Amino acid sequence: MKLFVGLGNPGARYAGNRHNIGYMAVEAIAADHGFGPWRARFQGLTSEGRLGPEQVLLLKPETFMNLSGQSVGEAMRFYKLTPADVIVFHDELDLAPGKLRLKQGGGHAGHNGLRSIHAHVGEAYGRVRLGIGHPGHKDAVAPYVLSDFAKADQDWLADLLRGIADGAEALARGDGAKFQNAVALRMQPPKPEKPKPATKAAEARAPEAAPDDRSALQKLADRFR
Repeated sequence: MKLFVGLGNPGARYAGNRHNIGYMAVEAIAADHGFGPWRARFQGLTSEGRLGPEQVLLLKPETFMNLSGQSVGEAMRFYKLTPADVIVFHDELDLAPGKLRLKQGGGHAGHNGLRSIHAHVGEAYGRVRLGIGHPGHKDAVAPYVLSDFAKADQDWLADLLRGIADGAEALARGDGAKFQNAVALRMQPPKPEKPKPATKAAEARAPEAAPDDRSALQKLADRFR
């Protein structure tokens, strides 16, 4: 089994926050791939389903961000999972809005949700870093991440979440490149090819229109038939 964890804070007050983009990601996967209903388990909400051949448990910890590791650790112990089985979706200040990067192991870079998971299960789990941009000053970070996405963000956010859902099966089977490609196709779809202009040779082969030898009276009559 794979465990996909979306980080965020519970409750309607936080639902549209930038900090909750991890919740949004796993919700998009659940909706697009026909996962089961969300159930209260492991100090969070879970939904089960399959991504290709892989059985996957989606988890939204409801311990609030700073205690996310409690929920993740409980789910991992129940299913006897290792950090290699876990992928965490979380907001990333150091990436531009709409950018996505994969990472395996490493530090938590000051993210309180990751810091908590580190404390409970170690650092070797996978992460999907979801760019939300930086407000420009460290004192503005807390109000920024706990504010809703702006209207101007809605288009790229919708495309990003659709791309994550599109590539979720590849991610579950460990094909990070294909997952990232699925997201890229949503974020920057290929432009349709412009029709090629006719070449002189093609123009030369085009049949000439037959001369119109009708009289003026006949042309007028034909218009009103």
